[in-house]
Amino acid sequence: MNRLSHSIRRINSPRLIPAFQNPKSLCLNPTTQFSTNTMSQASAVVGNGDTKPNTWQGAGAAEFDLRSDTMTKPTASMLEAICQTTLLDDVFNEDPVTNELQRYVAEITKHEASLLVLSGTMGNQVAIRSHLAQPPHSVLCDHRSHIICYEAGGVSAWTGATMQTVVPKNGIHLTLEDIQKHAVLDDDIHHCPTKLISLENTLDGMIMPLTEAKRIVEWAHSNDIKVHLDGARLWEAVVAGAGSLPEYAALFDSVSLCFSKGLGAPIGSIIVGPQDFIKKARWFRKSIGGGARQTGIIAAAAQVALKETFGTDPSGQGGKLAATHVKAKQVAELWTSRGGKLEKQPQTNMVWLDLEASGVGLNDLSLIGEEKGLKLTGGRIVVHYRTFLDLFEKQTLISDLSQKYRTRRSLSWSKCLILPSAASTKEAKIPASHTEVDSIFQSKNSASVDKVLRISTPNLQPLPLSTWAPRLQ
Repeated sequence: MNRLSHSIRRINSPRLIPAFQNPKSLCLNPTTQFSTNTMSQASAVVGNGDTKPNTWQGAGAAEFDLRSDTMTKPTASMLEAICQTTLLDDVFNEDPVTNELQRYVAEITKHEASLLVLSGTMGNQVAIRSHLAQPPHSVLCDHRSHIICYEAGGVSAWTGATMQTVVPKNGIHLTLEDIQKHAVLDDDIHHCPTKLISLENTLDGMIMPLTEAKRIVEWAHSNDIKVHLDGARLWEAVVAGAGSLPEYAALFDSVSLCFSKGLGAPIGSIIVGPQDFIKKARWFRKSIGGGARQTGIIAAAAQVALKETFGTDPSGQGGKLAATHVKAKQVAELWTSRGGKLEKQPQTNMVWLDLEASGVGLNDLSLIGEEKGLKLTGGRIVVHYRTFLDLFEKQTLISDLSQKYRTRRSLSWSKCLILPSAASTKEAKIPASHTEVDSIFQSKNSASVDKVLRISTPNLQPLPLSTWAPRLQ
């Protein structure tokens, strides 16, 4: 019997902790345990973003992937925990490591019980379904929230609920006033009564203050409305100093928390709530295929991620997330120092670039990022604890983008209004075609032009260059 077969046999034995002689030799460099044929197959698989076997010695391509904090990669200590975990059946509530994780999370969030789920989407869907009985009912949420935009219409499909989406007046987070304006409290048969409010914190990297969350929950409960929190990134709000984990989590009837985003576990989320709620949620989790068996491999990595990345303090201090907030602010400062605009000031680990106001196209950002070895998408830069990001070594990315910004302002508009610096304010504004603008800027210093504006009038005809070029002399 070879060593790998012996190890697998020991994993499947009904022991509390499988006793590998040397877990690191098996787990931290797993490629040494497989045949040449297995190795050739593994080489075709992407590991840590690279087309080579994953040795788990570093973050790999995740270091330079700023598209999302879902791009984090598990650490070697997480893999070691997987190798030493228990492998009993969670459907029967028998796996010790899974049960310990659920006990620990319930304790630190000040809830009675918790339930491990495979993803944040599963957590939200199971929680919402567990709160709702039967239609007619509606769920009120922010119009940008994950449950309405990125969960495949699951709430309506699975619960029959109407979704009431609300645009926050302050542009950042919902307030009690926003909710009071849109909640349906009457029993008019034309209406669909609000039975659940689903909040999200953080949302787009922005924090809902603890005081506002308290106001909303107290009002909702006074009107017999349950409140669920999508807290996939609640860790970020806590680390930013908005409130402790138990202060936030204990407010809500249920909370979903994600292990695989900023915390860096390979898979898994968890929902917390009252004991009877979790019992019901376990039933619904099973009904959609979430009753996994040997969940110890998920729970072990999640527990390491929680304690190492977030930390053991309820405030999240002493973990790894605070540094990502500092880096995000550095990215924002670097961007604005080169003339770039922001959609909003970063509060946690997300930087939202206002590309349109900065004169930068989406393709410019991703293409220049690719040239510099960074993966970027849209106008969002997400910093995570596996990010290499001494961005000051990558600041040529910002320089190149700012250069494109300046060039585009000067040369790239197809129709422009040009006002010469010496012209009277009463002098007519003169349109020009794309080629004419290029020509004049190649021959004249742009400092001689006071203002260049985009024309939106569709029927405006450009004049020949000869009729207006002398005006710039």
